[in-house]
Amino acid sequence: MDSSAHPAPALTVRGVRQSLGPGILLAGACIGGSHLLSSTTAGARFGFALVGLILITNLLKYPFLRVGSRFTAVTGRSLLEGFQVRNPLYLPLFLLVSLVTGTLTIAAVSFVAGLLLTNVPLLAALPPLDLAIAVLVASGLVLLLGHYRALDRLSKLLVLLLTLLTGVAALSVLLQGPVGPVGASWLAADPSPWTRANLGFLIPLMGWMPGPVEMAVWPSLWMFSRARDTRHTASLAEAELDFNLGYAVTVLTALFFVTLGAYLMYGSGEELLGATGVAFAQNLIRLYTEAMGGWAAWVIVPAAFAAMFSTTLTCLDAYPRSIAAIQGLLLSGDRGDSEPGPHRKRLEVWLVLHLLAAIGALLLARSGGVGVKDFVFGAMTGSFLTAPLFAWMAMDTMNSPQVPPEHRYGPAMRTLCWLGLVFLLGFSGLFAWQTFLAG
Repeated sequence: MDSSAHPAPALTVRGVRQSLGPGILLAGACIGGSHLLSSTTAGARFGFALVGLILITNLLKYPFLRVGSRFTAVTGRSLLEGFQVRNPLYLPLFLLVSLVTGTLTIAAVSFVAGLLLTNVPLLAALPPLDLAIAVLVASGLVLLLGHYRALDRLSKLLVLLLTLLTGVAALSVLLQGPVGPVGASWLAADPSPWTRANLGFLIPLMGWMPGPVEMAVWPSLWMFSRARDTRHTASLAEAELDFNLGYAVTVLTALFFVTLGAYLMYGSGEELLGATGVAFAQNLIRLYTEAMGGWAAWVIVPAAFAAMFSTTLTCLDAYPRSIAAIQGLLLSGDRGDSEPGPHRKRLEVWLVLHLLAAIGALLLARSGGVGVKDFVFGAMTGSFLTAPLFAWMAMDTMNSPQVPPEHRYGPAMRTLCWLGLVFLLGFSGLFAWQTFLAG
């Protein structure tokens, strides 16, 4: 991609169609742990009391997650290359955290996908961890054999399927009515989420809502692959439309899942994640089938699985893609922008390494009795605690001399960035205080 070769900023149907992809992939990565799990649980436990927190978290993360698409569209560089130019410490820091969080996140989302597969009659007797390993292997084969094109096509189909079916389910429960006094939860949920004891739930909820801040790098890298696939370089307007569409889908589906949890479980004495293992997966599917009727299990089971499979697929691509790009920038002297050749070989090596590491983590979990909360909430918490670092890196790079002054963030977006940093730092500090210092 060359910053001097951008097409005119005017939007055209052809240009939008050719540019549409990286933002949808980001939505596919987000609509999994934070939505299918945390948003539903938030509604089940606290009704609509956390809708404001969910919307605020999405708003305050928006300027940071948007940086990757915008930076690449106006400079022709990947955001990782921007990190390297801006500060020599940024790339090593990003690499270190990605190596740690990547394996945990991939294992976490594949684990939940395996649990959901236990709702399929032919697979119900198989151990969930074995099914999770099968999901990982299938995802790896899709990426190794089909590369970006397969990722792009399959993720778009999964996101479309999930969004439509979840919207129908949410509309169905709104027409059916709630099982408990959910209307009062807007102002006074019982129990209240605003207690120190619930901080262990709120932090993971915000950690993956709509996704970890390090995801800002992913659309930046996917834009290069999309450009080679379509032979079209996205303009700034096209790149941001793609990103905003994907982001809007993540916010909308989060609200759908909160509604499902609130209308079907709030006040009924049930907590979605109170169960473990197969019972958890069965509770989740029951939530949907109660909304639409027993017949809907034949549609909802694939839809719920689609959410976690799309997240597994995109994460298994994105973490190795990021690390392969960093290796190119630090050691090989190339730009780390997913160019075919040496980068493709590095990407395949890191993909296999992440696949094996995630399988190893799942095998360790089998012997250690690790549950849904341990896997998923551990990954979510780690993402939130590192979010201030990545948020600063993204903001600092976007407003650096690498970006033409007219394309840097203006006063409104800068203010939103600072508010977001204060928000992320404040809650991270509060969580660290409670975890390590409070009695």
